[in-house]
Amino acid sequence: MELEAVRTFVAVAAAGQFQEAAADLSITQQAVSKRVATLEKDLGVRLFTRTARGARLTIDGQAFLPHARELLRVAERADASVRPGRRALRVDVVNRRIMTAGLVQDFYRTHPEIELDVVTLDADVDGAIAAVEAGTIDATFHAVPPRQHLPDAIRTARVVDEPHQLLIGPRHPLANARAVAPGQLAGHRIWMPGLDARGEVAVYYAELAAAFGITIDVVGPVFGNEALLAEIADSSDLATLVGQGSRYLWPDSWDLRRIPVRGPAPVYPMSLIWHYENPHPALSRLRDHLSAGRTDPPDSNVWTPTWDQRATPPGVKPWSGPEAEPPSPA
Repeated sequence: MELEAVRTFVAVAAAGQFQEAAADLSITQQAVSKRVATLEKDLGVRLFTRTARGARLTIDGQAFLPHARELLRVAERADASVRPGRRALRVDVVNRRIMTAGLVQDFYRTHPEIELDVVTLDADVDGAIAAVEAGTIDATFHAVPPRQHLPDAIRTARVVDEPHQLLIGPRHPLANARAVAPGQLAGHRIWMPGLDARGEVAVYYAELAAAFGITIDVVGPVFGNEALLAEIADSSDLATLVGQGSRYLWPDSWDLRRIPVRGPAPVYPMSLIWHYENPHPALSRLRDHLSAGRTDPPDSNVWTPTWDQRATPPGVKPWSGPEAEPPSPA
């Protein structure tokens, strides 16, 4: 059955006259009669009885009316669910504990009137780009190497340059350091169980480990962040790397320490990825918010992977090699 015929039937039932329904719908009375006749043919019943005073619902018409109204309500909700500006902006933040989730939360605090659907996709940059291209999500955050294949419709913008911190327990040898250099981590066990072995994340950490002689241990079952933090708090040799903007909570009794890594500061670059034909008005507002809020790394001496060949932010000196002075561990 045609939705316009159903809408016309409801209008006639409300008005009680074909002529008045035609005026309400801004169509001719002949068009109203034709639509109602088509609907009656589809249903195989008469919906109205014509009288001197207009049109009166038959028993079948009375039975069909509440369902017709519900059909129109469902159609309106379906239309609203995909119409730009009326459905929620769907953003993949990758992980709810990392900096990207905080950035999107800040955006929502600034624009509470914008409805958001925050999701986490289990995908590398290729999978995330495919999801944006297919319309599964409106935007996502990932590191995008310059050689990364981008479909013609996909756009990216660098929005995050996040330094690392060393997360350790109170009995670790570096527990009282104000800052540590990447080279000082050589010989220490950096434990990151469950680190993805695919995509840009794996490539980044492999290059970071090779550049500074760091051993990253990915062995072991993954019992969740709380279990990982508990193990580190109770250990004298375990440590892990976390982003400066990541959010973790633990009991005060664990006495975990977050120590900046600098001299140089390894920076993980992330970009916002979106489809340039996406008409959702909140998407452009999110891009503007992230662009206006982006800040350079606090350390002027940074290390980024060799595949990150894009322009260095103003005032930031790229790492030039092992001659850089490490900070004092004390």
